[in-house]
Amino acid sequence: MKKRTINPAQRTYLFAALIALLVSLTVVGIDKWQDTGRVTLDRAPENLAKPVLYTADKEGNITPLDFTETTEKVLDAVVHITSRGTQSYGRSYRQLPDPFREFFKDSPFGRYFEAPEGDSPGRDGSRGEYPDELPRMGTGSGVIINKDGYIVTNNHVIANADEVEVTLHNNGTYDAKVIGVDPTTDLALLKIEAENLKSLALVNSDDVEVGEWVLAIGNPFSLNSTVTAGIVSAKARNININREELAVESFIQTDAAINPGNSGGALVNLNGDLIGINTAIASRTGSYSGYGFAVPSNIVSKVVEDLLEYGNVQRGILGVRIQNLDGRLAEDKGIDLIPGVYVASVNDGSAAQEAGILEGDIITAVNDKPVASSPRLQELIAGFRPGDEVTITLDREGKSRKFEVTLKDSAGTTSLVARADRELFNRLGAEFRNLPADQASELGIDGGVEVARLVPGLLRQETRMREGFIVTRVNGREVNNLEEFRSELEKSEDGGVMLAGRYPDSPKTYYYAFGLDS
Repeated sequence: MKKRTINPAQRTYLFAALIALLVSLTVVGIDKWQDTGRVTLDRAPENLAKPVLYTADKEGNITPLDFTETTEKVLDAVVHITSRGTQSYGRSYRQLPDPFREFFKDSPFGRYFEAPEGDSPGRDGSRGEYPDELPRMGTGSGVIINKDGYIVTNNHVIANADEVEVTLHNNGTYDAKVIGVDPTTDLALLKIEAENLKSLALVNSDDVEVGEWVLAIGNPFSLNSTVTAGIVSAKARNININREELAVESFIQTDAAINPGNSGGALVNLNGDLIGINTAIASRTGSYSGYGFAVPSNIVSKVVEDLLEYGNVQRGILGVRIQNLDGRLAEDKGIDLIPGVYVASVNDGSAAQEAGILEGDIITAVNDKPVASSPRLQELIAGFRPGDEVTITLDREGKSRKFEVTLKDSAGTTSLVARADRELFNRLGAEFRNLPADQASELGIDGGVEVARLVPGLLRQETRMREGFIVTRVNGREVNNLEEFRSELEKSEDGGVMLAGRYPDSPKTYYYAFGLDS
């Protein structure tokens, strides 16, 4: 780069201009201090040159910082998502399609289709008068992570939707299929039938540094393809916005403007690589107040891999209750204040207990990665599956010790949940799991299959089933586990299906009918 030189005349002129500027600023300051009863507005002088953001190398060569190249890389990979559904309190039995009534009319279940007009089942299967269905629509953003049409977004963007529509940056519109969801991280994976799409690469979010520049891309207030810039303000933030059991919150915080509609959009570095999925804002008004939060790309990568390989998220659990170790807690417990996480209690039969971790230990690292806060510990453990072995470094009575821990799942086992027939379950639009033996015993039943999560699909479109429903029979035949459940469904692929079961809070038996060929 050619160096610029300043001659003596220019130097004198610049010095005089600087003195004049300082004098004017001093006068303005004195004026404000003396006249506090008058509200004044600071106005920039007309034709004032805009400030130039720049970087400088070791040789002193200056290069202006320009976001246009990064923007060009990422815009085509961020999409607008529209979710549509209906809010309903019931549907008349006589509104079921004729083929289903014909299928069941001579069966023991026929009486459930003979309700008088206007007598509709409620959301829990009970009868009563309810208003008609009302349309519901939500919007958000998503990020293409694969050229063949896989898209990551937030679970809350598509939750309770019957239909999901994706609009690309070029205004192409596609119907999307929900591949899977993980409410504990508020993530969802979608698929559209398209090829050779522009996608973003996920990078190691552990390498993201506080203070580095980032761009947020999304569709706030339905203003498509909006780009904002800021920096990483903090890492491993927990704002207690996710109320799911076993929720994982370890957000990247940014001051790039994020508003309603940005949810599910991209947070990228200046290379145009995905470092997080924009998820939440901290605001008293519901709009941007300077604080936005994104799910780190490492969590996104783990969730996506699990949904593609297993059909659901395989979550390894340590089995401890933890607290951030601060000065007050250290003083109360009579321990030294060190970077780490305090183990408040250890669950019976947990992975931590079997490995020898005790109440009062201070966890300082996972696989030699430092842990200084509870969200960071949650983030690191969430990257592993049941059966994975991790090295936990902890401080016990002032001495550092290491423990090899084999993680378990929420049911206390180390085996991975067998992958369900994803195509069939995707058509139904639900996540199913075996009913735990202790819960089955409490309910006085031999077993069953719990509807853990409902997503867009047949169950939501054709029935009023609620999450938590326990299937105990399929077409009159008893089912006690997922294998039996799938087997009975596969026998019914050319006809209607009648699911019977109950809810945990009610002893009554409820029936839900639909057709797999709908």
